[in-house]
Amino acid sequence: MARIVVMGVSGCGKSSLGAALAEDLGLPFADADDFHPPANIAKMAAGIPLTDDDRWPWLDAIGAWLAARPAGIAACSALRRAYRDHLRGACPGLRFLHPSGAPALIEARQAARPGHFMPPSLMASQFATLEPPGPDEGAITLDIARPLPDLVARARAALAAG
Repeated sequence: MARIVVMGVSGCGKSSLGAALAEDLGLPFADADDFHPPANIAKMAAGIPLTDDDRWPWLDAIGAWLAARPAGIAACSALRRAYRDHLRGACPGLRFLHPSGAPALIEARQAARPGHFMPPSLMASQFATLEPPGPDEGAITLDIARPLPDLVARARAALAAG
């Protein structure tokens, strides 16, 4: 089995894909949003982007959750290579799925999410921060324009293929 992070900007479908794939594979699932301390949530809710100092303890908690089990899936933005490397340091062999798509589609999804602490006003900072995984990272990129069942099937096949 594998430890997997579904990464990407807010609104790209990380949580939906991660939860559906975890159910399909019979693995535990965690949403990294649940690991944010109240101060991080308050900053984001106020439209203030997080700093690296805000993110390191959060990433430590996610890495510890993944490392504590033989397999599992976490939905975590992991927007920068340094964040993904940090998670890999806590959990060697970690795999990444990157649901990706047109910014207009992601922004529309983000704006339509009721009750989420991440306001649409932070979308520009999300895209500015995003460093798409490089070829050497072995991440699996998935087109979010496809229906969720198709994304799950494609993710499962790509993970099985190595």
